[in-house]
Parts: sequence; C-alpha cells; structure tokens
Amino acid sequence: MNDEHLQTNNRCMTSTFERYLTVWVGLCIVAGIILGRVAPGFAKTMDGMSINVNGAPVVSIPIAICLFFMMYPIMVKIDFASVVKAGKNVKPVFLTLFINWCIKPFTMYGISLLFLGFLFKGVIGEDAIDLVKMPFGLNLPIGTQQGSGTVVMHEGIKMLQIPLWRSYFAGCILLGIAPCTAMVLVWGYLSRGNDGLTLIMVAINSLTMLILYGLLGGFLLGVGKLPVPWQALFLSVAIYVALPLVAGYFSRRWIMLRKGEIWFREKFLQILTPITISALLLTLILLFSFKGKTIVENPLTIIWISVPLFIQTIFIFGIGYGASKILKLKYEDAAPVAMIGASNHFEVAIATAVMLFGISSGAALATVVGVLIEVPLMLMLVRFCLKTSFWFR
Repeated sequence: MNDEHLQTNNRCMTSTFERYLTVWVGLCIVAGIILGRVAPGFAKTMDGMSINVNGAPVVSIPIAICLFFMMYPIMVKIDFASVVKAGKNVKPVFLTLFINWCIKPFTMYGISLLFLGFLFKGVIGEDAIDLVKMPFGLNLPIGTQQGSGTVVMHEGIKMLQIPLWRSYFAGCILLGIAPCTAMVLVWGYLSRGNDGLTLIMVAINSLTMLILYGLLGGFLLGVGKLPVPWQALFLSVAIYVALPLVAGYFSRRWIMLRKGEIWFREKFLQILTPITISALLLTLILLFSFKGKTIVENPLTIIWISVPLFIQTIFIFGIGYGASKILKLKYEDAAPVAMIGASNHFEVAIATAVMLFGISSGAALATVVGVLIEVPLMLMLVRFCLKTSFWFR
C-alpha cells in the first residue's frame, strides 16, 4: 500500500507539472523576450561562455549544464535490466522503432521542406539570411561557399551566412530525428498505457539514438545542403545522451545498493524533480532572450514554423495508432507506440541546434517552437486516445 501511494504521489507531481507546462513555457517566452529587450547583452555573454575548437564555439557551457540536468533525471529512472523483457512483446517495440527511424525522419524532412522551402518561403523572406556557427573542425577563408552558406566575418568571428528558411528547416530536421525519451512517460501514463512497456521502449530508444541520431542527422542535413560535419552530431549525442545515460545508469546502481529502492524513489527522485524543471525553464529563457527581437519584429515566424511541426505530429500519431489497430495490439500498448512516435526529444534537439548552429540561430528557435506546440498538442492526443480506447477491445 505504501509503494502504491508513493507511485501515485510521484505521478501526480509529474503530471501536474506536465499539464501546465504550456503555461510555464509561455511565461518563459515572455520573460526571455523582456530580458532580451532590457539586457540585450546578457544572452550573448552567456553564449560566449563556451568550449572552442579551432576558434569555433562548439559547446555552450551554460546550456550544456542546463540540459544535463534535464536529461539525467530521465536516464536515472530507467531500469536497463527490463530491456531484455522486451523480447516477450516484440510487435509494439518493433513498430515503435520502425516508425521512429524509418518513417518519421523522412516525413519531417518532406513536410518541413514543403512548407518552409516552398509555401512559406516568400513570407519568411527569400532573401532573409541567418548567421550560424562555422562547422566544427573547419577553418575556411572568408567568402568560401560551404553547402548553401558563405563564410563571413561577424564581430571578429567567422560565421556561415545561410538562407533563414534553411536554418528553420534544420531545426525541424533535428526535431524529427529525435524520438521522445522523456515526457512520453507522462503521456503514456495520462493515456492509461502500459507503463512497463513505455519504459522499455524509452530505454531502447535512448540506446538507438546513440547510433542513428548522428547518422540520420548528418545524412538529412547534408541532403538539405546545410554544412554540418558528422563529428559535431556525434559529439552532441555523446554530451547530451551518452553522458547522462552513463551517469544515470551507474548512479542508479550505486544508490540502490547503498540506500535501497524505496529511498531512491521517495527521496532521490523527489529532489531531482525541481532541478529538472528549473533547468528546462532556464534554458528556454536563455533561448528566447536572444531571439526576443526576432519574435517581436516578426511574431508570425512562430506560426510558419509551427505549421509543419503540427502536421508532422498528427500524421505520425495517425500512422502509429492505425498500425497498432491493424496489428491488433492492446490499447495499453497502442497508446505508448503512437505517443512515442508523435512526440519529440526536444532537449536533445535544442542542444544539438545550439551546439551546431548557435543559440541565436533560426534552427535553435525552431526547436524551441517544438516545445511550445508539443505540450498542448500531445494533451489533445491523450484525450483522443482515451475517447477511442474502445477501438482496441
């Protein structure tokens, strides 16, 4: 009875935050925009605190710290011993992996290219440009053409000047290749899905991302004529997925041995919850403080980016939910399959966009817009699942 009460408290605490995450995100957007207007040099100074390689800023230290504390609590909850049990229920696991890695990245590429590269290109501005970081490991002379960009000197730093729509396009791609391994635990719970299966699929997705995120990211960004070297993507996965994954695995084992499972769940995870929330909100404030001027001057930018992300989410959810019905999965398995495919791992997408293109880039803004629309949209899909659960009986 005590364990059940403990689990209920943990879930209620998490789900309460997730239900109102749109409000917190909205407040962070406002706070970030105000901060950017009142103290325009703040975000720029924070972004300057970075690790440089060959003169190019590669890792923003403040963002890296914030994102580590977002990712670590998610990873430390995963019981990797349960992954072996996935073999007893292979259909939902296989379907999830197939949708996440064989369908979703390419539909995101096609949908975002259609809207940002063609339908909305005129309203975004065919001549509008964005300045992004020089690719990691490259030191090209001024005026050199690299992909669709040109090397220019900006405030004493070599940058790439690329079309603005391509920068937004890159952010959408980074979202599309990052299946959710965090908040989907909450979406699965709210939709009354199979929590055990959700956790197993989260663990498998986390491990799969170590290989496929870098490979697909490098391929699709290369196809999109965006000059991003492979080593930068793998470095991103190593810093923002592998590091918290390894830290979570070993610290979980150590704490379980020293303090026991009850203390781990009741005390340790409760301590981490406010830290995770604070890190997420602080990251959003930093991102929007630097992009506040762009948003104020052109608020429709949020709409242009939101449209392909909205369509992609609904489309992938429909594929997962429909395929689950065809394969005759139970509703408790179908809901997590559809939720994982529809939602995105925006922490990793934001981190990668910031590291590859810079905190002030359109790509970083696109990934943050993904956070803004995902929460209300996923809550809508949760309600849809609950109302249609009888389809699977």
